[in-house]
Amino acid sequence: MSEIDLLIDGYWRWLRDKTAIKQLKDWTEITTPYLDRHNDYLQIYARKTDKGFVLTDGGETLLDLEQSGCLMDSPKRQAILRTILNGFGIEQQATELQVTATSDNFALRKHNLIQAILSVHDMFFLASSTIEALFFEDVAAWLESVDIRYTPRVKFSGKSGFDHMFDFVIPKSKVASERIIRAINNPSRSTAQNLIMAWIDTKDSRPESSEPFAFLNDNDKTIAGNVTDALRNYGITSVAWSQRDQFRERLVA
Repeated sequence: MSEIDLLIDGYWRWLRDKTAIKQLKDWTEITTPYLDRHNDYLQIYARKTDKGFVLTDGGETLLDLEQSGCLMDSPKRQAILRTILNGFGIEQQATELQVTATSDNFALRKHNLIQAILSVHDMFFLASSTIEALFFEDVAAWLESVDIRYTPRVKFSGKSGFDHMFDFVIPKSKVASERIIRAINNPSRSTAQNLIMAWIDTKDSRPESSEPFAFLNDNDKTIAGNVTDALRNYGITSVAWSQRDQFRERLVA
């Protein structure tokens, strides 16, 4: 096995070993090693049905955002939420994010639900109550304002068989390679780790010259050095939002 294959295999074994399971009457609580924006371990719930399994976040994702002052009360936010959920095959039932699974695809559907929850948390978490625009919208608006062509919300399948969503893909041109962008609204160890593993898992399915970028929201916050260091170690270029114009030429080509 190559070094990358060993890293991916070790990562999936780490996920399996660090996942805790607790029975709650008809439901099984699954505590994952992923951290939410409160630095708490992300939890989902599973229930056996006649046709397989139901997996849900228990309504905690949207409730947490609502309590933080981020309401899904505009058509634009609803549209972005639907795009994220549709990309991972997740349904919204009232306030819950849900997906059905069988024994054969349980691991894949669990992965998709977790990735959707993390994406929703990061996309909609506002840096302060005075910020009205979502970071995804800010990045899209800037790309358009400087005439950078892109395709939004692109999903790639990784070597693991799991899917990973990236926010923008700038296609290859005569003078530049394909560029793949993840917009990270709340830069942290957890969100950096999520991007790193997504890139490692999918990079072999992309052209060898493809370049990954992470747009990091530094409005009213300082990006920790360990976040940018970790991304750089895996060949991912960090773009602080306040310094985005410095990268225009690399992206517009």
